[in-house]
Amino acid sequence: MAKKGRTKGEKPEALISALQAANEDLRSKLTDIQIELHQEKCKVSKLERDKQQEVKRVREQEQHRHTAMVTEQRAKWHEEKQKELQALRENLTRQHEQELARHAKIKDQENQRLKAALSAMRDGSGEKVRTALTLEAKEDARRFFDQERVKLLQEIAELKSVKKQTDEALSNMIQADKMKAGDLRVEHQQHQEQISKIKWDCERDIRRLVDEIKSKDRTIFALEKELESTAGFLQKLQLQKDALDEQLFLVKEAECGLGSPKREIPGRAGDGAEHCGSPPFIYCLTLNFTVTDLRRNQRRIAELSSTIRKLEDRNSLLVDERNELLKRVRESEKQCKPLLDKNKLLSKRNDDLTQTLQKLEDKLKSLAKENLEMKEKISSHPPMKKPKSLNDLDQAHDDQEIAFLKLQVLEQQSMIDELTRDREKLLRKKRHKRSSRPIKRHIVVDTFFGYDEESMDSETSSVASFRMDRTPATPDEDLEEGLTNEESELRFRQLTREYQALQRAYALLQEQKGGILDAEMEAKAHEQLQADLLRYKAKIEDLEKELTLKGQVGHTTTCAHKECSRLQVELQDSKDQNELLEFRILELEVCLKEFPTKPFVKEKSHINILPLFIMQSKYFFIVLFLSVETRSCLK
Repeated sequence: MAKKGRTKGEKPEALISALQAANEDLRSKLTDIQIELHQEKCKVSKLERDKQQEVKRVREQEQHRHTAMVTEQRAKWHEEKQKELQALRENLTRQHEQELARHAKIKDQENQRLKAALSAMRDGSGEKVRTALTLEAKEDARRFFDQERVKLLQEIAELKSVKKQTDEALSNMIQADKMKAGDLRVEHQQHQEQISKIKWDCERDIRRLVDEIKSKDRTIFALEKELESTAGFLQKLQLQKDALDEQLFLVKEAECGLGSPKREIPGRAGDGAEHCGSPPFIYCLTLNFTVTDLRRNQRRIAELSSTIRKLEDRNSLLVDERNELLKRVRESEKQCKPLLDKNKLLSKRNDDLTQTLQKLEDKLKSLAKENLEMKEKISSHPPMKKPKSLNDLDQAHDDQEIAFLKLQVLEQQSMIDELTRDREKLLRKKRHKRSSRPIKRHIVVDTFFGYDEESMDSETSSVASFRMDRTPATPDEDLEEGLTNEESELRFRQLTREYQALQRAYALLQEQKGGILDAEMEAKAHEQLQADLLRYKAKIEDLEKELTLKGQVGHTTTCAHKECSRLQVELQDSKDQNELLEFRILELEVCLKEFPTKPFVKEKSHINILPLFIMQSKYFFIVLFLSVETRSCLK
C-alpha cells in the first residue's frame, strides 16, 4: 500500500515537472518571439528611415536638376535678349548711315540739278525752266512716296518675322510646360503608389503581429486551464491519500486491539505513538509540498498575467505606431503639395506668356493702324507747292528731313521705353520667385524606440530657424508653434503611457515579493524622488533666471531637447538592463529547480530588481517634468 501511495505521489510530481518544463519552454519561446518582434520593429524603422532618406535624396536631385534647368533657361533668354539688342543696335546704326548717305546723294543730285537749271536759265527761256521745275518736283514727290512705301513694307516684313519668332517661342514653351506637367504627374502617381504600398505593408505587419499576440494569448489560456486541471487533480490525489492514511491507522488499531493486553499494550502504545507521530509528519510534509506547489502555480499565473498585460501594452503601442505611420503617410501627401504648386506656377507662367503674345499682337495691330494712318496722311496730303525759287526748294527739303528725323527719334524712344518695361517685368518676376521659394521644413518623428535621425536633424533645423527668423506674427511661425505644441502633446501622452506600464510592472513585482520590505523601499524611493524633484526644480529655476538675464530662450529649448534625448537613451539602457535581469531571473529559477537547497537566490534577485524599477520611475518623473517645462517654454 505504501509503495502504491508513493507511486501515486510521484506521478503528480512528474506531471508538475513536465508542466514546468513545458512552461519554461513556452517562456523561452515567448522571449525569443519578443526579441524577434523587437528586431522586426528595428528593421521596419530602419527600412522606413532608408526609404525617407532615398526619397529626400531623389527630391534634392530633382530640385537641383530643376534649378539647373531654370538657370540655363535664364542664361539662354539673357543671351537671346542681348543678341536681339545688338542686332537692333546694328540695324539702327546701319539705317542711320544709309539715311546719311542717301541724304548726301540727294544733296549732290540737287546741287547738280540746280547747276543744270542755272545753266538752262542762262541758256534758254523761262518756260523751259518752269516745265523742268514741275517735272523735277513731280519726280521728287514720286521718289519720296516710293521710298516711304518701301520703308513701310520693310517694317511690315520685320514685324511679321518677329511675330513668327514669338509664335515659335510660345509653342516651344507650351510644349516644354506640357512635358514638365506630364513628368510631374508621373512622379505624383509614383509617389502615390509608393505611399499605398507602404500603407499596405504596415497594415499587413500589424495584422500579423496582432495574430501572433492572439495565438500567444490562446496558448497562455490553454496553459492556465492545464494548470487548473493539474491543481484539481492534485487536490483529489491528496484527499485519496488522506483517506488511505486514515484507513491504515484504523486497521492497525484494530490489529492492536485483537492481541493480548498484557503483552501488547506497551507495543500498542508504542505503535500508536509511532502512528500518531508518523501520519501527522507525513501530512505536514504533503501540506508543505502542496502549499509550495500552489504558491508556485500562483506565481506562475501572476507571471503569465503580467506577460498578458505586457502583450496588451505592446498591442497598444503597436496601435500607436500604426497611427504614427498613418500620420507619416499624411505628411508625405502634404510633401507632394509642392509639386502641385510647381505645376500651378508653370501654368501661371504659361498665362503670362499668352498675355505677352496678346500684347505683341496688340502692338502689331497698333503699328498696322499707324501704317494706315500714314498712308491716309500721304494720300490726303495736299500737293506740293511749286517752288518759286531755290530757297523754297531747300526749305522744303529741310522740313522733310526734320520731319523724318523726328519720326525716327519717336520710334527709337518708343523702342527704348518698351525695352525698359520688359527689363522691369523680368526683375519683378525674379524678385517674386525669390520671395515665393518654399522654406524646407523637416518633420519631427517620435517613435517608440526613440528619436529618428531625421527627427533630431529637424529639431536642430527648427531651432536654427527660430534663431534666424524673428519676424513677428508670420503664418510660418504660427504653423511652427502649432507643430511644436502637437509634438509636445504626443510625447507627453507617450511618456504617460510608458509610465503607467512601469507602474503595472512595479505592482506585479510587489505582489510577487511581499509587502514587508516594499513599504520601506517605497518610502525611501518616494523620499529620493521628492529630493530629486526639488533638486531638479531648483536647477531649472536657476537656469530660467540665468536665461532670462541673458535673453537666450532658444538655448533652453535646445538644452531641454538634449536632456530629453539623453534621458531617453538612459531609459532605453535601463530597459535593456531590465530585460537582461529578467533573463537572469529565469536562469536563476532554473538553477533553483535543479538545486533546491538554495532558496535565498530568488529573493535577492527580486530585491535587486526593485531599485532598478525605482530608478526607471525616477527617470520617467524627470522626463515628464522636463517635457512639461519645454511645453511651457515653447508656449
